[in-house]
Amino acid sequence: MVFIFTPGKIYSQVKKEGLFTQFENRLQWEDEGELFWIDAFGTDALRFRSTKSLRISDQNWNLLSQPDVQLEISITEDKAVVRNGKIKAEIESRRGRITYLNGKDEVLLREAYHHHHPQFARQYKSKGSDRFEMKVTFDAEKDEHLYGMGQYPNDCLDLKGTVLELAQKNTQISIPFLLSSKGYGFIWNNPAIGRAELSLTHTSFYAEYAKQIDYVIFPGETPADLVTHYSNLTGKSPKMPEYATGFWQSKLRYYSQNDLLSVAREYKKRNLPISVIVADFYHWPVTGDWKFNNDFWPDPAAMIKELDSMGIKLLVSVWPTLAAKSENYEEFRRSNFTIRPESGNNLFLKVNDDLTFVDVTHPGARKAFWSKLKENYWDLGVRMFWMDEAEPEMEPLEYYNVRYYEGNGLELSCLYPYYFAKTIYDGQIASGQTEVINLTRSGWIGSQRLGTILWSGDIKGDFPTLRRQVKAGLNISLCGIPWWTTDIGGFWANPQSEDYKEVLIRWFQYGTFCPVMRIHGVNSPMKKIEGQLTGTGGPNEVWSFGNDAFKIMSHYLDVRERLRPYVQKHMDIASEKGIPVMRPLFFDFPEDEMCYIVEDQYMFGPDILVAPVLEEKITSRQIYLPSGSQWVDARTGKKYKGGQTIDYKVEIENIPLFTRNNFDFKL
Repeated sequence: MVFIFTPGKIYSQVKKEGLFTQFENRLQWEDEGELFWIDAFGTDALRFRSTKSLRISDQNWNLLSQPDVQLEISITEDKAVVRNGKIKAEIESRRGRITYLNGKDEVLLREAYHHHHPQFARQYKSKGSDRFEMKVTFDAEKDEHLYGMGQYPNDCLDLKGTVLELAQKNTQISIPFLLSSKGYGFIWNNPAIGRAELSLTHTSFYAEYAKQIDYVIFPGETPADLVTHYSNLTGKSPKMPEYATGFWQSKLRYYSQNDLLSVAREYKKRNLPISVIVADFYHWPVTGDWKFNNDFWPDPAAMIKELDSMGIKLLVSVWPTLAAKSENYEEFRRSNFTIRPESGNNLFLKVNDDLTFVDVTHPGARKAFWSKLKENYWDLGVRMFWMDEAEPEMEPLEYYNVRYYEGNGLELSCLYPYYFAKTIYDGQIASGQTEVINLTRSGWIGSQRLGTILWSGDIKGDFPTLRRQVKAGLNISLCGIPWWTTDIGGFWANPQSEDYKEVLIRWFQYGTFCPVMRIHGVNSPMKKIEGQLTGTGGPNEVWSFGNDAFKIMSHYLDVRERLRPYVQKHMDIASEKGIPVMRPLFFDFPEDEMCYIVEDQYMFGPDILVAPVLEEKITSRQIYLPSGSQWVDARTGKKYKGGQTIDYKVEIENIPLFTRNNFDFKL
């Protein structure tokens, strides 16, 4: 009798046939130099793990533990079959080649085969000890559509034909969940730096430095089924606080307490709706002090109290960085609470001074970091944090030279933003906070369950960038992330340009129909502030861009206010079922082939179709109205039959918007 020991489980051998061994609830295949396991991972899902070290880890990373499900396993001389509900795997005995099929015996995914390269499907290159550079490759079909994978500013909704870097960078968020039009979801369960090759000829996942190939695959009748299943495996967002569905005012940066309060008071004086206002970076004396600079923010508690009286929440930026002259630097360095280089000095980021990063993979560092934030922010009344520099953004970006508490940077750098969010979320919950919603610039599998809003980073304020945001936002919404936003108007902006005002208005209209409506940017010219390391950008409030723009933008503030009950309703559904509020057309219309092709429209909840204007100076745009519904123009009330493309006249004052299901909403 043979036993395999894994944490909390003992599997006893049931049957051995050639290269296959059947254990109580696992299939093992083993040939010279390679070992793989296929297990159930909850209902209707299979987990594959393989290695050449012959030692497979039970590390789940951020996947949630799943209830035990009994596998059906049969072994013959030529092959083995493993079934878990609606999915099964057929494994060829001699090569160990795997084919995944759904409950109708339709092929979902098959490992690639090369006649002259027996190890083509699973490749390993030793990197020393039990780590490998590794790659798994599957056959591909040219008519397959692929979505998800996080946020990439590559102007693609359908990712078929792309190569995606699996790494976190400013504007790029890697969440390796792939959704296929063939009816399967695929989770690459590996935080290592790598890439996904989604070509016409093959689909591959590659890791530069890892212990094992590790993925989960499951079927679904519809895209909604797949997203719901993924959310059950990785978690769902908490219930969104009601105030968060309103308008968020931000810029780089309000440089003082008086500066910020004057803007909040002006919104109230003008009777304009506002829910959140932001204190951006360098409100601190020195980076890593994690506190307000008393010279410019003399009484934060009183400021927060006044904002609360106006119905406005304060969001405060905190960076996971330390300057050498910070009051906390020596404590964190000596305690090994900072990211360390494998070689070289201990400074990774150059902004206005040399900075190193808190190692948030270290439990002690997380505890120490939160203790500073609690004392200097939370105890004053701050309940929302903006986690910037969350990738982390290192210069030079050499992952092999990074040492975290949990391991080398090549092996797990994609995890950093998750643990940054976890640092603050766990601290807030332990401190008694019941509603948690924080903004962060990056994430990974499971980030949604930490009350995290993701946003698309430091982007340009132009039409090509706006167009890319629509597609990036739709893909990340399929990865369990219902809370997402952009910098309305773009981060890098020049309001002095007449052309920019058109971009801003169109972006503001689009932002009205995003999960979180938030304006932010660094508007030129920057103004130097005496006694501070960095200055402040030009005005970025809705009245700052001229009367014509103000009239339109204030109208859309009113539109958002009227829309908030609808947003809240569908945010509650997102929390319960993992269904995103913003989603591609095919999510609601999976039987309509055109909905897999249209990339510049989307659904906002099940009842609103949004067709943002993404080009300058156009007077009309093509809009596809999905079949199976009657559509109503939210501006004119005109009714249209679905299943047709219309040529729609556009004016600067309006975004094309259509409703269905008798949803009564007017622009």
